Amino acid sequence: MGKGNILIADDDAAIRTVLNQALARAGYAPRATGNAATLWRWVSQGDGDLIITDVVMPDESAFDLIPRIKKLRPDLPIVVMSAQNTFMTAVTAAERGAYEYLPKPFDLNELVSVVSRALAEPRKKVQPLTAESSDGMPLIGRCPAMQDIYRVLARLTQTDLTVMITGESGTGKELVSRALHEYGKRRNGPFVAINMAAIPRELIESELFGHEKGAFTGAQTRHVGRFEQAEGGTLFLDEIGDMPMEAQTRLLRVLQEGEYTTVGGRTPIRTNVRIIAATNRDLQQQIDQGLFREDLYYRLNVVPLRLPPLRERLEDIPDLVRHFLAIAEKEGLPPKSFEAGAIERLKRHTWPGNVRELENLVRRLSAIYTQDIVTVDMVESEFAPTSRPASFSDAPEATADLSEAVERYLSDYFMSFGQDLPPAGLYTRILRKVESPLITAALAATRGNQIRAADLLGVNRNTLRKKIRDLGIKVIRTPAA
Repeated sequence: MGKGNILIADDDAAIRTVLNQALARAGYAPRATGNAATLWRWVSQGDGDLIITDVVMPDESAFDLIPRIKKLRPDLPIVVMSAQNTFMTAVTAAERGAYEYLPKPFDLNELVSVVSRALAEPRKKVQPLTAESSDGMPLIGRCPAMQDIYRVLARLTQTDLTVMITGESGTGKELVSRALHEYGKRRNGPFVAINMAAIPRELIESELFGHEKGAFTGAQTRHVGRFEQAEGGTLFLDEIGDMPMEAQTRLLRVLQEGEYTTVGGRTPIRTNVRIIAATNRDLQQQIDQGLFREDLYYRLNVVPLRLPPLRERLEDIPDLVRHFLAIAEKEGLPPKSFEAGAIERLKRHTWPGNVRELENLVRRLSAIYTQDIVTVDMVESEFAPTSRPASFSDAPEATADLSEAVERYLSDYFMSFGQDLPPAGLYTRILRKVESPLITAALAATRGNQIRAADLLGVNRNTLRKKIRDLGIKVIRTPAA
C-alpha cells in the first residue's frame, strides 16, 4: 500500500508525467488530470489524500475551485504550483487556504518533501484569509530569492510572530512590513511606523511609549506614543540598530511582559501590538561592540527575513521598470517605455541605492525627457557623475529621510567652525527651521513638481509629501517657460 493517494491537476502533459514518476518513486500513488472538472469529481467522490494543482487550467482557475474543495473537505491539504510567480499569487494561495505554494519551475525533491510534510502533520482545517486581492502591491520580482520571500510572507500573514527584516537601504523593508500587516490578521488595525534614525535619541522613548504632562521640561500636555497608536495593529520599528540602549531596555520589557509605562507615568499599560523590526546594520557586530542588547536581538529575531539587494536580482529590473513607469503615468507624467539596450544598461549598474535608486531614476527619466522611448544614451547620461545637479543625494551616504540629511549637514557646519553641537532642544528647533525653506526652495526650483523636488533633495517622495503636510508648505505648480 502506498504512502498516500495524490491527485495532480495540470494542463501540461509533460509536468503531469514528471510529477507522476517522481511521486511514484517516492512511494505515493499519484493520479493526474489536465482539467479542474475531473479534479472536482475525484474530490467529490472522496478520492485523494493530497492535491497538487496548477493555478491556470483550461476550464477553471484553481483559485476559484479551492474554496469549494475546502468547504467540502476542509482537512484535505492542497499544494498550489504556478508559473505566475508574483507576490499576489503566493498571498492568494494562502488566502484560499492552500497548504503550500511552489513557483514553477520547482525542485522535485522539494515538492516530494512538501508532500511528505503535509501528509505527516495532523489534519486540521486551514483558515483562509479574507483580505481582498490588490494588484497594486509594490512587491515586484520573479527571481528565486523573491519567490522564497513571497512564500515566507504568505505563511507569516497568518501569524503574529515577531519578524526581523534585514537588508541594505532601499531594498523595500517597509514595503514588506506593510504587506505583512495588510494581508495579516491585524489588517483592520493601525499600521504605525517609526524610524529610529530620524528621531533625536533623547526623544525616542517619548515617541515610542508616550509621556505624561510635566514628565520633563517642555512636556505641557500628555503625548500619545507609537505603541498606543498601534494598539490592535502593527508597529514597524525601522532602523532598530539605531535605538539607544536605554530604549532597548524598555522595549525588551514590553516584549517580555506585554506592558509598558509612559515617560513620567507609573501605571503599567497592557499592549496588544505585533512588532516588525528592520535594520540595514549588522546587529551581531553591534552586539559584540556592546551597542545592542543580545537578549533583545533574540526577542526580535523570531523570524529573520533578508531582502536581497538589487544587484542580486538583476533579472527583476524589467518588471520593476514597468511598475515604476505605470506609477509615474498615473501621477501625471507622460507614458514612457525603455528600449532593450536601456534595460541591459540598467542591468550592468551596481545599484548602491537598490530599488529606491531605480525608482528615482525611472521617475527622473519620465519627468525630464520628452521622448516616448528611453534610450541607452539617456540612461548612460543619468549615470554620468556630472549629469545631475548637486543635491543631498550626492552625499557619501544618501538617506531616505530629509531630517537625517539636514542633520548631517548641520553637524558638518558646526564642526567646520570647531564648535560643539548646540543643546539637543535648540538643535531640533534649528533643524525644523532649516527644513521648511529648504523644501520650499526645492519646490520652487522644480516648479512645484514633487517627484523632481524629492530627487533633488535626495529623499523618498513619500517622506517629502509628509514633510510638506506636517510643515504646512503650500505647493504651487507652474508651467515650464
